[in-house]
Order: sequence, then C-alpha cells, then structure tokens
Amino acid sequence: MTIQDHTSFDADINNRQSVQPGSLIQPSAPPLIQDVPAVGQPIDEYADLRRLVTERGLLDKQFSYYAYKMASTVGLLALGIAVLVLVDNLWVQLLNAGFLAFVFAQIGFIGHDAGHRQIFRSARNNEFTSLVICFLLALDRSWWLDKHGRHHNNPNHLTLDPDADFPVLAFTKEQALKRKGIFRFIVRNQAFLFYPMLLFEGLGLRIAGSQYVLANKIKYPLVEPLLMLGHFAAYLALLFFFLSPWHVLWFILVHQALFGLIMGSVFAPNHKGMLMVGEGDELDFLRRQVLTSRNVRANFFTDFWYGGLNYQIEHHLFPNMPRNKLTEAQEITKAICEKYSVSYHETGILESQKEILQFLHQESAPLRGGAAEA
Repeated sequence: MTIQDHTSFDADINNRQSVQPGSLIQPSAPPLIQDVPAVGQPIDEYADLRRLVTERGLLDKQFSYYAYKMASTVGLLALGIAVLVLVDNLWVQLLNAGFLAFVFAQIGFIGHDAGHRQIFRSARNNEFTSLVICFLLALDRSWWLDKHGRHHNNPNHLTLDPDADFPVLAFTKEQALKRKGIFRFIVRNQAFLFYPMLLFEGLGLRIAGSQYVLANKIKYPLVEPLLMLGHFAAYLALLFFFLSPWHVLWFILVHQALFGLIMGSVFAPNHKGMLMVGEGDELDFLRRQVLTSRNVRANFFTDFWYGGLNYQIEHHLFPNMPRNKLTEAQEITKAICEKYSVSYHETGILESQKEILQFLHQESAPLRGGAAEA
C-alpha cells in the first residue's frame, strides 16, 4: 500500500469523482481534502469506519449549530469593537486587544470549517463565507486552500506536506543538519524559541498569503487582494480614530502577537512530534491520517478554545464533518483503531505541549554536538 492521491465524495462512499489538489469551492472544482482511498487501494478498514459514521448521520450538515456559532462569534467581535469605541483607558484596551486576538482565532476556525465545506451543502455559500473571513482576518483564501489541502493529503510527509518544511524548525535530525546561518542557530535552540516564534505567526500567515497573491495564483485576482487591503484599511482607521498613536502601536503589538500565539498553540499539537513520513514509507489512508495526528483530550474548554481541532484524528479522517459531530465520531474511531490495532494517540493540553518541546529538542540535538558543529 502506498501513499497516493485519492478521490473524494460528500456523503456516499460509492459516489466518487476525479480530483486534483487545489480549490474546494465550486462543484466542478477539486475539494480541499480527498478523504477516500483511490479505486483499487485496500479500503476495508477505512470503509468499515466510514460506514459506521455515515449510519449515525455524523456527516449531515448542522445548520443550527453553525448559525449559533457564527452569531455568537460576531457578537464577541461586536463587543470588542464596542470596548474600543467607548473606553478611553490604555490598560483596558490592552486587555481588549488580547480578547480580540481570541475572537480573531475563533473567526479563523469558522473560515477553516467553511474551507472544508463543513457548514453548507452549497459550495458557493462555503466560498462566500471564506471570502468574508478573508476580509475579517486578511488571510488569503486561495493560499490557505492550496496549502492546507496539500497538508491534509500528506500529513507530516517530509517533502509533500508544506507544514513539515519550515526554515526555522527541524522535524528530523537530517533537516536540522541542513540548516545554515541564522536558521541553524534558531533550529539549534528551537525548543526554547518555539513559543516566542509563535508570536510572529499572524505576521507570517499574512506575508505568505501576500506572496501567494503576488504570484498570481489566486482564484479571484481582484477580489481577494481588495478584501485583504480592505481589512487593513478598516483595522487601522478604527484604531487611529479612537486611540492615540502610541496606544495604537501597543494595541497592534499585543493583538497581533497574541493572535499568532493562540493560532500557533492550537495548530502545533495537531501533528508536531507525531510520526514523520518519508518518501519510502508506505501507509494506507487510515494509518496515514491516524498515526501522524494527535488529539487533545476533549472537555468544554478544549472544544471551544481549539475550534474542534483537538479532534485532529477524526478531522483528518472526515474533514467535511461538522465540528459538533466530532465527539461522536471519536467514539467510533477509537473502536475501529482498537479493532485493527492502529495506535490512537490522545493526551492533555500540557502533555501535548511537553511532547512537542521534547520532540523539537531531540531532533535539533545534532546541532548541539561537537561533531555536528564542526
């Protein structure tokens, strides 16, 4: 069994269509993640899981849930803006900046769900939601769909997963030894610098998206950059109208740094420190998704804070499953993994962060040895 492209369907395992990496927006366009093994590939284990999930109706759209989620998130955003407009106190505004960083992360999770077509049956409605998020966060949708789609198809693959190739991080000892200059110093100390680097995650996302736009690879070459520019124009206008210039500077620093920290700390436990896949490794679809993913133990806080991404294993197995159905899917997935002797990894918030840091420290070890430095 080899890692390869696979086809996708919405509800019925037999309703297959040909796809290519890229967009998931139009019915004729390829979906973000292809969640069924290709024709001819052994699928008994995954089909067993998919059948049980489908019988429980866990792939059905959840309009009421997402209507509540969108309305409550917009309410939180309105609250943050109201505090910005009505309160003239720096310390309150810095607390508000932290609150709005959390709200921006929640908006991002809704954009993530729309990108996976979790929200609406209509591809057009999911696309419209993604474009709204593009304005609210200044994150380019075409860039994210391309990058995130490649990640889902090949999680933790050293050459095919874009999330497994960062110049400032090394996920294998071989990657660490290839780093040069300032990147070598950073990777050498990556376990200690990991969280400080996450403070720049928001900036990095905007830069990557902007580079993608400039490369003219986007679906809407006029609309998407205008939405991103519109975000910055509205954001800065709002801040400078109600705050003094120095207060604006402090607000932006706190808001953007905490936004990056929240997003990075949510995404990192998903795969960092889990199985890395190389060119010669052969995994079927079920094991490819489960063995490379980590779940963070579910409770009211983690379900809310992580936007459902604490169920990373179930999300990778069923990327178009509505967020509020992942809990039920977890019960079935655990049983199937036990049935077929597939290792299923779940841990707590602190334990997951500890595992990440230990992994990063271990893989950068050659750069701290005399022989490696020579």
